[in-house]
Amino acid sequence: MATVTQTRQRTYTLAEYLDLERYSNVRHEFVRGQILAMAGGTPEHGTFAANVIAVLSTQLRDRPCRVQTSDVRIRVQATGLLTYPDVSVVCGRAEVDAEDRDAIVNPVLLVEVTSPSTDAYDRGEKLEQYRRIPALIEVLFVAHDARRLDLARRSEDGAWSTLTAGDGSSLELESVGCPIDVAEVYRDPLRGR
Repeated sequence: MATVTQTRQRTYTLAEYLDLERYSNVRHEFVRGQILAMAGGTPEHGTFAANVIAVLSTQLRDRPCRVQTSDVRIRVQATGLLTYPDVSVVCGRAEVDAEDRDAIVNPVLLVEVTSPSTDAYDRGEKLEQYRRIPALIEVLFVAHDARRLDLARRSEDGAWSTLTAGDGSSLELESVGCPIDVAEVYRDPLRGR
């Protein structure tokens, strides 16, 4: 009869994680004491994220908002999650975490371009943690398997709802006061669309 041996995962401290990130050429998430390498992106993933950044940057150019790439770390203080969304937007003054001066804690909008390996996590556990950011109003998901945007939005009473827009339509991003068109997010001049 075979016996099952459980392996115990090592739990890391925040200081150990920050030290690793400081010297690593690969980005990692910090989730409940675990350090997880983040998945690499495809050319399409990079194009969709860049398109969102272009649309938002153009519309927010003269407003007190900053559109940031996936190089910016976000911290969910309530859960300890440290991660790198594909796009983040802060309006007003950016606030940094007291323990991690490189992590922003007050985004109003986060964007995740999903992939087959991250879709369930992004829309599930990660979204549940994002919802614990007090300043956060919306999380936009750019689907990898269809020309579709899903927008999770917090209402004034704190309840969350989801809106969906397919090809040929758009969504109004209330967090930043601007529309986002599905066709512009999926625009790819190299593929003729």
